[in-house]
Amino acid sequence: MPIKQFLQDAEKFDIQVYQTSKDVKDLHLTHIPFTGSPLRHPYDDKKLILVADPYSNNTFYYEFWVDDVTYAEEQTNLVNMDGITLVMARLWVKKKSIGMRCTPFIVDDIRLNQNKR
Repeated sequence: MPIKQFLQDAEKFDIQVYQTSKDVKDLHLTHIPFTGSPLRHPYDDKKLILVADPYSNNTFYYEFWVDDVTYAEEQTNLVNMDGITLVMARLWVKKKSIGMRCTPFIVDDIRLNQNKR
């Protein structure tokens, strides 16, 4: 069978090569670390969500712009009793960047709950 297509030279793309910091101590000068389980943002590809303590009863999450995260460190994964594994990471976010901390809660009347006991 004769070869009909040959490999072509790849075009040069103007992409900046990602370089990690030579020393983690350098990151402390310009970044703040946040640890949790990273998730995709449900509707904005330019943002990410970091769940601080996913198996806690009183958890919260952070929302950051992807461009503000410079470095990510893998942490020990968490496994629940059902065998579901959650990836954990430490994200280094640039100082002075905008982030959002969200704490979900149930709206309820406290007095009604106290009377039920």
